[in-house]
Amino acid sequence: MARILYIFPHPDDESFGPAPGIAQQLKQGHEVFLLTLTKGGATRVRHELGLSVAEMGEVRLKEMEAVEKTLGLTGMTVLDLPDSGLKNMCPMEIEAVIREHLDALKPDIAITYAVHGISGFFDHLVGHACLKRVFCEMKRAGSPYPKRLAFFTLGPESVAGGHFNLKASPAEDIDCVIKVTDDEAEAGLKALMCYQTYLGTIEKTGVDKRVHDNIHFEFFGESFDPPLSDLTAELPE
Repeated sequence: MARILYIFPHPDDESFGPAPGIAQQLKQGHEVFLLTLTKGGATRVRHELGLSVAEMGEVRLKEMEAVEKTLGLTGMTVLDLPDSGLKNMCPMEIEAVIREHLDALKPDIAITYAVHGISGFFDHLVGHACLKRVFCEMKRAGSPYPKRLAFFTLGPESVAGGHFNLKASPAEDIDCVIKVTDDEAEAGLKALMCYQTYLGTIEKTGVDKRVHDNIHFEFFGESFDPPLSDLTAELPE
């Protein structure tokens, strides 16, 4: 069994994306951890609710705690780095936080967004760059973990456009495609619906209609054609 660590900038990144795949990995017996870098309090939704950034962050933290229970995550950590402000931070500070969690958990696989961030949000792009640099630094130093760096992405057949201008990866960059079962899709939908303050966004994006979609990943420094069907298969030694 493998130990998997998802690292995302915001609350809901895991549920707007790979939650059905997370459900599958947990069902297979893997340990799945989630590290979220911010509480997501700067979201524009706070204006509709009349909340400050700090107040909205606490609301979203409670929603994430509901996700943790719904999916049955092995563990979850939510930090309070500046939402929508990672680009203004010294990247070494973000890298240090990421390295701390990698050293504590020693995951076999670390995961974040692909280089385009899917939505293109700056926090997604910064998170990608910081984790990639930490991974490369650790590999250069001979660290036995993580064995694999994976990037969550959309496949070329995924629907683009809509509320956000979403970006997908070309087929030749896809190294793993997880096929989602009905019960895994249902688990992903339940996780998504924990974000009660985001029901309007969920409706606009139609993400709740796409929980049955396959989950796609790129691998850094590895290439599989055809793609693997299991994120933990053929891990490098």
